[in-house]
Amino acid sequence: MKKHLNTLFVTTQGAYLAKDGETVAVRIEGETALRVPLHTLESIVCFGNVGCSPFLMGSCGQRNVGLSFLSEQGRFLARVHGPVTGNVLLRREQYRRADDLDFSAAVATACVLGKVVNSRTVLLRALRDHGDKIDAQVVQESINRLGAAARRLQEGLSLAEIRGVEGDGARTYFSAFDHLIVRDKANFFMHRRSRRPPLDRINCLLSFVYTLLLHDIRSALETVGLDPAVGYLHRDRPGRAGLALDLMEEFRPMADRLVVSLVNLAQLRCDDFVCSDGGGVRMSDTARKTVLVAYQKRKQEEMTHPFVEEKMTIGLFFHMQALLFARYLRDELDGYPPVIWR
Repeated sequence: MKKHLNTLFVTTQGAYLAKDGETVAVRIEGETALRVPLHTLESIVCFGNVGCSPFLMGSCGQRNVGLSFLSEQGRFLARVHGPVTGNVLLRREQYRRADDLDFSAAVATACVLGKVVNSRTVLLRALRDHGDKIDAQVVQESINRLGAAARRLQEGLSLAEIRGVEGDGARTYFSAFDHLIVRDKANFFMHRRSRRPPLDRINCLLSFVYTLLLHDIRSALETVGLDPAVGYLHRDRPGRAGLALDLMEEFRPMADRLVVSLVNLAQLRCDDFVCSDGGGVRMSDTARKTVLVAYQKRKQEEMTHPFVEEKMTIGLFFHMQALLFARYLRDELDGYPPVIWR
């Protein structure tokens, strides 16, 4: 079984990363502020103006340590990796199956079903934990509609119909999302999903955590030899990681719960965000570090995987799902089993 490794997030502007023996040295203003053994890392994520030595880049590629560069606010910029690993026959099968509309519909159904069921679980938990503080009727209506969407997905739909159910389900879910926030409603609210730029603090948090999640799932797919770009629900589009987005769907509600917890537990304040004149909202360095620490801790929590029935860290769930998808492509499984959160 793959061992859980850590991700090194570097957010200090002007920091420089170099290889020092068998460690990654993080240097700030010429002084070494941190050393991390390379063998303990799965990936390194650099935000904003962070430099990296070519020698470290080469070592990361050689050791299969993902090295990604993002903007300060989490927009993907570039990724450094070594030779493509895995069985070329697996990737050929992935490409071939992507042209099979029936197979694509089966994958899309599984991914969207995982998202819909897990989104419904988020709302059910909110109703259970904060039923006296939220508009229970509105949340219950969304729960009922998501239940109907899950049943609809089992009717053998076309890709277009599946995307329609996914879109309706997302609108239903986010129409109730504002009710999950029970603290500082004047500053933390969500009236609708907005991106590029996010127009409120909750959307800002969601977009950032989704970026982290996409990075992890993309890395997991590459590790098992799959091409993150060729998806089934998310069809080919230049620059888009279609398969990573497909497998990300079932994990989005996990990211949503993390955001809700950070706000409701007062780990973030309204002044941790900056509102621009154009209406966009971005996080401060303090907020970004708070989210990164919480995300890393969440990945280190252990749960029993519902399909393989083995206890593992949540961070390893991404790798397990990539493995299960590879097994499905090889016809070792009858279908792709999404993670269903309890």
